Amino acid sequence: MKSVDELNLPQDRKYTAEHVWFKREGDLAVCGITDFAQDQLGEVAFVDVSAQGEHVEAGKEFGSVESVKSVNGLFMPVSGEIVETNAALDDDPALVNAACYGTGWIIKIKPDAGASEAQLLDADAYKATLN
Repeated sequence: MKSVDELNLPQDRKYTAEHVWFKREGDLAVCGITDFAQDQLGEVAFVDVSAQGEHVEAGKEFGSVESVKSVNGLFMPVSGEIVETNAALDDDPALVNAACYGTGWIIKIKPDAGASEAQLLDADAYKATLN
């Protein structure tokens, strides 16, 4: 397990206390689990997410990540519609471990108009929750 100081926490995205990262890309946002979460889980064996086109409210569960250790829920960072799921994870869920901020992303969402990002944490604030 990594120490908090060894974690990769890019400054270009926001984080939730439930270990999901959020990165705006134009009208959409990409989401996945943090380096801390994938490190704690160990080898990811399965990723299950809500269907494309489904609307999920902020804070509600949109799926789960399963490892040999446990099954953990994934919680929506902001309210919005799931517009894409990462199909590559069906064949290779360990991409979450290998590149949680890259090829291991989990969903792309279209946040609701006016969806607040105020509850999301910057990298330093997220890191402080881990100590």
